[in-house]
Amino acid sequence: MSLNDPNWGRQGGSRGPGGGNQGPPDLDELWRNFNRRLAELFGRRRGGGTEPGQPPSMRNLGGGAGLVIAVVFLAWVASGFYIVVEGQRGVVLTFGKFSEVTASGLRWRFPYPVQSHEIVDLTGRRTVEVGYRTTVKTKVPKEALMLTDDENIIDIQFAVQYILKDPMDYVFNNRRTADTVLQAAETAIREIVGKSKMDFVLYEGREQVADAAQKLMQDILDRYKTGIAISNVTVQNAQPPEQVQAAFDDAVRAKQDLERQKSEGQAYFNDVVPKASGVASRLFEEANGYRARVIANAEGEASRFRQILVEYNKAPQVTRERLYLETVQQMLASTSKILIDARAGGNLLYLPLDKIMQMSGAGTPELPGSPRPAQATEPPAPPDTGARSREALRPRERGERQ
Repeated sequence: MSLNDPNWGRQGGSRGPGGGNQGPPDLDELWRNFNRRLAELFGRRRGGGTEPGQPPSMRNLGGGAGLVIAVVFLAWVASGFYIVVEGQRGVVLTFGKFSEVTASGLRWRFPYPVQSHEIVDLTGRRTVEVGYRTTVKTKVPKEALMLTDDENIIDIQFAVQYILKDPMDYVFNNRRTADTVLQAAETAIREIVGKSKMDFVLYEGREQVADAAQKLMQDILDRYKTGIAISNVTVQNAQPPEQVQAAFDDAVRAKQDLERQKSEGQAYFNDVVPKASGVASRLFEEANGYRARVIANAEGEASRFRQILVEYNKAPQVTRERLYLETVQQMLASTSKILIDARAGGNLLYLPLDKIMQMSGAGTPELPGSPRPAQATEPPAPPDTGARSREALRPRERGERQ
């Protein structure tokens, strides 16, 4: 009914624009106006004439019923249109039996009760919480407490996310989807935890437990043809029961101290062992160098001795004289004493001052005529009797050295 109708909002005798009592519309009057307009409409379509023997009221009633039936039929036919959004699927049922699966877009089916449809969302992620509700603090002990392989009890909470992959299986093989996924998840996680050690589940094996539970849950759901695909399993919390939490924390701290001490020992090992290996390598190389040097010196001395022996065999007297002079020269080169031949009778003395100054650090040289301390007395030099006297003294010196 149009809102511009003059009778809308008027009741009783308030007909003028100044009527003070305005309230709900008069339903009886509205119904009479509606019937009158329908009668006028169908009367114009039929030429405005009336059939003989038929009252005008019956004619108007027949025209209004036909219009109502036509409107109802059109509304019934239009009820078969439905829209499937992208990422969804429509499942069409004919008298309750599966007929087809429709893709996204504007679709039409036979109206109810011939056919019906259900929209299934394939992209939306659904979540099921096992062992808790909403937050991990709101625990469900019946679902969270599980027994491990080493006969320990743990409190574990995890969340399961899933999507739908088969609309037909989802509609016809499931009654309560969330309960189905919850039971499958609890069954799978209890089997995985029951085959694992407590430390593995609580610490290093959380990801492995979640992956194994996801595969087992998918196998269970596929075996029941639920049309559900598990997308992710996340372990929210895993810990011992609250009754033994304090003792377990002490054990964890002790284990952490053990690992810390192992790390410190390993660090000390990494610091000391390379240094010791370096020192050992250096000493080994020094020993090899000393060995090579000694061997080389010995080989050089042996080679020099063999060369001297060859020369000695050629001229023994000259060789002995040369060896004696070289030996005396080596001995006197390291001392600050100056020997003077008193029998020579020469007035001119040659003093090697440059040599004396170089050896001044080792001791002060004694000049001729300087007084000698009592403790520094030396035996007088043997008289120079020539080469024969030196040859006579050489065997004696060699015997003393031996």
